[in-house]
Amino acid sequence: MSAILQTENLTKRYGRGRQSRLALDSLTFHVEEGDIFGFVGPNGAGKTTVIRILATLLKPTAGEAWVGGYSIRSDTRAARRMLGYMPDFFGVYGELTVREYLDFFAGCYYIPPRERPPLIADLLELVDLGHRRDDDVDSLSRGMKQRLSLARTLIHDPQVLILDEPASGLDPRARVEIRDLLVELARMGKTVFFSTHILADVAEICTRIAIIEAGKLIAQDTLSALGLQQETPQRAITLEVLGEPAEAERILLSIPALRDVQPSPENDLPPERSRWQATFSGDDRALSALLSDLVTAGLPVVHFSEQQTSLEEIFMQLTQGIVS
Repeated sequence: MSAILQTENLTKRYGRGRQSRLALDSLTFHVEEGDIFGFVGPNGAGKTTVIRILATLLKPTAGEAWVGGYSIRSDTRAARRMLGYMPDFFGVYGELTVREYLDFFAGCYYIPPRERPPLIADLLELVDLGHRRDDDVDSLSRGMKQRLSLARTLIHDPQVLILDEPASGLDPRARVEIRDLLVELARMGKTVFFSTHILADVAEICTRIAIIEAGKLIAQDTLSALGLQQETPQRAITLEVLGEPAEAERILLSIPALRDVQPSPENDLPPERSRWQATFSGDDRALSALLSDLVTAGLPVVHFSEQQTSLEEIFMQLTQGIVS
């Protein structure tokens, strides 16, 4: 797959002289076509600055970025046609109805008036707001406003969606609805790039993620790959075995590759089974060999699984709480 969103040495400095502040420091990353890409970092890391530059609303001090192959510097109009931008605040159009709101933005994108009604109806159906089409925007809940804002982002059928904190301030149900919408949009062929503080949402739906801190890229990859790239990757192993627990423990403790062997606190198994937890350091080949070693040692394994390192754990290992 090819990169549809790309930055190279992207740098942004606010102010001049001694009073200047470096917000982005030579940031280089890429987003592949079809990705749901999570852009993660602490407050003040530079996420919104990156998004505003990608949306062509802010000029970088140095470096370059491309949207769909178009430079945000030299092909700004072409880049804008490729993207849909959703800011982290809704705006000031509260006295318009939901339909009028979308019609206004359709006009901003020069969509002919005769084409707008079916387009607006389709978008409202997509975000499940068709029943509120004649209500004032101000009467909507925050979650509904976020869905309406997403519909507005889609009004010109962009290939790339750039979303700044789309689930910020939402209740759990509204968060799930927004998350499901992003997955549906990816199925429709859109590339979704969004910043967030909600790591659980990123871990749930993102194909790839990037972590930024103090304006610098800390890491970029899939969640599983990031977990395995740590200096001392500890892989949590869960096993269920048949037979006497004492014999199972003896065999598990005899395997040098296993550490921290202990029975699971959960006691929901039939009497002939026992569940064990352990940690293991090694790559996938070593993990496969471990299972073979356990069977060869005479352990009747009926279940063997690895618990992936959580995004929260990766985030805490990689970041230091620095603000740019």
